[in-house]
Amino acid sequence: MSTQTLPEAGRVRSVVDYYLTMMRTSIVNQFQYRVAQYFYMLGMVAEPVVYLVVWTTIANESGGEINGITTGEFAAYYIVWTLVRNMNIVFGAPYWEWRIREGRMSADLLRPLHPLHNDLAWFAGSKFVLIVLWLPIAAGLTIAFEPTVDPTPLEVVVFSIAIWGAYLLRTMIQSTLGMLCFWTTRGAAIFDLYITTELLLSGRLVPLPLMPDRVETVAAFLPFQWAFFFPIDALVGDRSTAWLLGGLGMQLLWIAISFVAFRIAWRAAIKRFSAVGG
Repeated sequence: MSTQTLPEAGRVRSVVDYYLTMMRTSIVNQFQYRVAQYFYMLGMVAEPVVYLVVWTTIANESGGEINGITTGEFAAYYIVWTLVRNMNIVFGAPYWEWRIREGRMSADLLRPLHPLHNDLAWFAGSKFVLIVLWLPIAAGLTIAFEPTVDPTPLEVVVFSIAIWGAYLLRTMIQSTLGMLCFWTTRGAAIFDLYITTELLLSGRLVPLPLMPDRVETVAAFLPFQWAFFFPIDALVGDRSTAWLLGGLGMQLLWIAISFVAFRIAWRAAIKRFSAVGG
């Protein structure tokens, strides 16, 4: 092995060790506050349950289905929704605003790794705890609403990959938005606009097949549905192998696009931060 490859190999090993350590720390921390975490998750269940009750009521009044989606399929969609939503909780744009406002950014920049590594590793560890805590909630919702779901092994595998892809994609998008906080103290307004757009075009508020065809077409070319609708539909829908693999490809594409956008925005933001701080 050449001496040139040794430093790079050592750096990769250090990053991997950092991720594993931060994830273990996060898991321990989340289990210490598991009761608070559980009540937080139960609070989040209220949103999809409201959607589920509304759509199943409408479906029952329409002969048991809407646009080919049955009440059991609605139940499956929104039960899986609860897991995907928890997996999609990330350090968003408001967190970057808080970092800057409270003076935490200067300390974060003194670390040997980019602050984004800390964000990714910490929340990645917490997701394992969320999955464990979600299982009893899913069991209760299953008993209450009787979902219709019969996934194939491939759909289970694609879903297992897609929920982590969704987590990474949403992290990169929101971190890119967070760079605007280096120029403005009103980043929350921009974030609220993003959330509204995401609600309408991601399948979070309404399953995309129920949206007008024009809206569904537009959504296919934006990143939002690949962080919400795609992971859910990969498990509960009846999709072809080509569609499932294509969806993973679209996730990867948008992760790459958002990563490049973040890198460009970060370079400009950190120059401004250094100039203001100086």
